[in-house]
Amino acid sequence: MYQDLHTNIPHTLMKYSDLGFRAGCEIFPTRQDVQAYLVAYARDVRHLIRFSTQVTHIALRRDGEGSGQGRDQWDVSTTDLLTGEERKETYDAVVVASGHYSTPYIPDSIGEISEFHKTHPGVISHSKLYRNTEPYRGKKVVVVGTGASGLDIASQIQSVCKGPLLISARTQAPKETLEHIGNVVQVGRIKRFLVEEKAVEFFSLDNYDSDDDESGKKEVKEENAETIIEKGVDAILFCTGYLYTFPFLNTFSDPPLISDGRRVYGLAKHFLHIKHPTIAFPGLPIKVIPFPLSEAQGAVLARLWSNTLPLPPRSVLEEWEREDGEGKIPGKYHVFPKGGDGRYINGLHDWIVKESRGDGKQPPYWDEELLWQRSIYAEAKMQFEKTGRKAKTLEELGFKYEPEEVKSVEDVEKKDPHLNVAG
Repeated sequence: MYQDLHTNIPHTLMKYSDLGFRAGCEIFPTRQDVQAYLVAYARDVRHLIRFSTQVTHIALRRDGEGSGQGRDQWDVSTTDLLTGEERKETYDAVVVASGHYSTPYIPDSIGEISEFHKTHPGVISHSKLYRNTEPYRGKKVVVVGTGASGLDIASQIQSVCKGPLLISARTQAPKETLEHIGNVVQVGRIKRFLVEEKAVEFFSLDNYDSDDDESGKKEVKEENAETIIEKGVDAILFCTGYLYTFPFLNTFSDPPLISDGRRVYGLAKHFLHIKHPTIAFPGLPIKVIPFPLSEAQGAVLARLWSNTLPLPPRSVLEEWEREDGEGKIPGKYHVFPKGGDGRYINGLHDWIVKESRGDGKQPPYWDEELLWQRSIYAEAKMQFEKTGRKAKTLEELGFKYEPEEVKSVEDVEKKDPHLNVAG
């Protein structure tokens, strides 16, 4: 996590439903405010957390197997990182909430990337390692990727690097965003690395289709496209996301949990394992508001595992997995469309309200005002940056909720998808 970091989501939208951020913090909080918020939210369960402990292995076993009374249980092996003590304990259910920001993704299919990295060590790196601008001062820099982190980091580096900074991506960033960042030039994706010249060959952005595709982004035609060669590149920072990895969990084979790291298989609603529904993987979706989405998943798990929410038949869970994959291109299974998180959160809420028996933690629900915040937050973040990162409310940035402006998830989906920069 880099030093000069504000969230790209207003805290009024990103918060859990039962706790707000501290009074007086910026509408787009600093990383310090987010850490303090999470510590405060965890106060009721902090005494149950075993810190400095690494999970080394999770294995499925079935007690009473062969008797017809078998049930899933999980052997969890851990190592205390301070003392070296090893433990093996058995649990009835497991929540794998290890996140998906541990294993950086750098495309290895780019021509000569391995040889370039071997010949010029330290030139290629990933945003996971970025902390501040100093290593890039006076250097010729390429930032790969136009997601939230890529554009934020580019904005910081361009102030100290040898200009102009190059931004490489398959799709064009919004013109207003590039103008705000400053001294940058966008080029297409990297075609290949030129080892001897310490150069990078890019596809040009001049060969774009005139019509937008269904995502709203313009894809470059790379066949016979012109290319651009930049020599003497000092640093190439890939802001290209992460892979899903669970090195401690290899108990699944049909289907395997992971193949290429771009998707987790065998899950209903992106988190509940279909064949073994006493293990769950919250927080996998991308391009979402993560805290309330994970909160909604947690509310479902609490009710399922306390037997107050009936578990749907396996055939229904399998159908949900198929529906989640409809229309998705390879590698984008967990990437939600704009408005998809609101539809998902409210769908889990309605499932609980309709089917659950008894009391329990209420799941979040996005009303019209929260849906409105979801539709405008990217524009608000741009204004927040332009006005010095001091605003405490959306109204200070010129965004005031009008009840008739957004009334449904469909209204969110109509907004410019170029501005969908959620994490």
